[in-house]
Amino acid sequence: MSAPSPAPQLPASLAANPRLSSWVTFTGEGRVAISPGKVEIGQGIVTALAQIAADELDVDVGRIEMIRASTAISPNEGVTSGSLSIQQSGRALRHACAEVRQRFLAAASERLGVDAALLNIDDGEISGPGNVRTSYWELAGDVSLDHDATIGAIAKSIAERAVAGHSAQRVDIPDKVFARPRFIHDLALPGLVHGRVLRPDVPGGRLTALDQDATRAIPGLIAIIRDGGFAGVVADSEAAAKAALKTLRKGAHWSAGQPLPDEDDLAGFLKSQPVETTVIDTKAAATTHKPVKTLRRQYTRPYIAHASIAPSCAIAQWTGDRVHVWTHSQGVYLLRADLAIVLKLPAENIVVEHMEGAGCYGHNAADDVALDAALLAKGAGGRPVRVQWSRHDEMSHAPFGAAMAIEIEADLDADDEIVGWRHVIWSNGHAARPGRAAQPALLAASEIENPYPRMISTNPPAANGGGGDRNSVPLYDLPAWAITSHRLLTMPVRTSALRTLGGQGNVFAIESMLDEIATLRGEDPVAFRLRHLRDERAKDIIRTAARRAAWKPEKRAGIGHGVGFARYKNTGAYCAAIAEIEGADDIRVRRLTLAVDVGEVINPDGVINQIEGGAIQATSWVLKERVRFDRTHITSTSWTDYPILRFSEVPAVDVEIIQRPEIEPVGAGEAAHGPVTAAIANAIYDCLGVRVRDLPFTRDKIIAAMELAS
Repeated sequence: MSAPSPAPQLPASLAANPRLSSWVTFTGEGRVAISPGKVEIGQGIVTALAQIAADELDVDVGRIEMIRASTAISPNEGVTSGSLSIQQSGRALRHACAEVRQRFLAAASERLGVDAALLNIDDGEISGPGNVRTSYWELAGDVSLDHDATIGAIAKSIAERAVAGHSAQRVDIPDKVFARPRFIHDLALPGLVHGRVLRPDVPGGRLTALDQDATRAIPGLIAIIRDGGFAGVVADSEAAAKAALKTLRKGAHWSAGQPLPDEDDLAGFLKSQPVETTVIDTKAAATTHKPVKTLRRQYTRPYIAHASIAPSCAIAQWTGDRVHVWTHSQGVYLLRADLAIVLKLPAENIVVEHMEGAGCYGHNAADDVALDAALLAKGAGGRPVRVQWSRHDEMSHAPFGAAMAIEIEADLDADDEIVGWRHVIWSNGHAARPGRAAQPALLAASEIENPYPRMISTNPPAANGGGGDRNSVPLYDLPAWAITSHRLLTMPVRTSALRTLGGQGNVFAIESMLDEIATLRGEDPVAFRLRHLRDERAKDIIRTAARRAAWKPEKRAGIGHGVGFARYKNTGAYCAAIAEIEGADDIRVRRLTLAVDVGEVINPDGVINQIEGGAIQATSWVLKERVRFDRTHITSTSWTDYPILRFSEVPAVDVEIIQRPEIEPVGAGEAAHGPVTAAIANAIYDCLGVRVRDLPFTRDKIIAAMELAS
């Protein structure tokens, strides 16, 4: 007897925020205000959500105004991360809009005396037999949306959707093109003043003494703020704030910081620290095959900076015992929770309002600078204080993506077929976002007079995609495996979420090892992967990328081709990448061909944009990016010391989407990084005949790999 079907449930975000009016309102100007809890960080999510709302409400997408997330009015959807906005906010918004449409049709039926089943909606105009008509806006005064959503609403079928599935112009672009103040950096509030914060040059150093006399003579200075080890200035202009901070720094004395690891032996450092060990997964073989040999390989990833083009920025303004914060944080409610702890205020006394900033795709300094602004604004006499970090601040004190060391052992039989697989990870934790613990995770919270301990990064649970272990369980049909993760309990270098978390490192390691085994067998790498996959969607995505790239082109001197594949988090988007590289004085990625399957595609142009952006970012990580430090200082504090991919180095990127409208949509933002990393690594071997297992693939790393292989 089959198990009964589970009872219908509201989408999780809607169940947590069921009031319909918190998602949808109709204004008197013939417009629709949509208020999601997810935020725009350059990924185009507000456009895709507007498309979903337009479909369910039967209005032109141009009528929709997307409201920025704010703790004052918006549903609490946690944090915008993990490529989950379409799954979480999209599903909730689709259901909410379907119920709003249903409520308005019922009201129109009563007003017009026509059965609701006979009514149609066209761009918000509701009409029926006999040319009777009304509209959302005429009925808005009669239809209350101050009701909780119910499970009875039925969203449109795929066939009925006219907007989703088609490319739409980004709704956030016009403001950026016409220089309207959409970015937090450009917001000019009445009476705005400027702040800067004093921080040590060494990680973990604490302010022990501060001579303020010379700083007080700086023209334009409004206040010097000090709270224990936290200090900063407020001035009437940005130039005055910078001048005051420069002078204040001369009078500062600091304690010694924490020693940093040996940058050239990160694997040794990671493996030598106290750890929390978790067995991620085990699989026993159905039959025992005695291995003839075992391949043992180590792969490493350095610390990586977010390296947002614009440094982090925030504005704060106090009114009595209430504070309003404007921020480009990815989680306004989570930030509010930490601000409430540090400022010792009830949460309802704090409004945190999102404004776009330079996209970071992870936990950069956006939350830290928000607390900086709130602390400095206490001394501004009720005026709003804008605080912008410097490039040096950003590259020294913002959280980094965690370094990783990954060891894989593959047991092979006499035919070089895989009979056993062991995957072990050493890494800092990948998550220290605010609002998720009893203690705050914000930088200044560890600097004030009564400081909070600095949070040691943790890993999200496996059910949420994991952290250091993300994508460590192979999708391939291997007979046996054991996957283990060691999370460091020390953190001399501050780490938190960076796009893909551990996914990039683990896919790089798995796909590199598989490629090596395929080569050992003399088997085509694409055919080898297909032979070890049962998931037909996975096979389709690899075949599609291979076909589009005309795999495998005729061998040419100095040119290499490689393949990489993953399903993000093993539950999200499928992506395969074929890289074409040129190996001359340095490695140059000439072309990336990708195929992606995100289930139902809301905005094809948006999906392609995300895959292109992820592929280019991954190329920058792979070829260039590495946080540099000596034993006391972070030294990569400028673009010279922390180079990123230049426009002249950007490869051609070609993307094909496999449309699966019958399958629930998933996000595309983090799908490309692992496959592209692996594809470039495997293309280097195809080109140069050497395996490079330590990121980034600089000339020195390649020479070292060649010397090791010789």
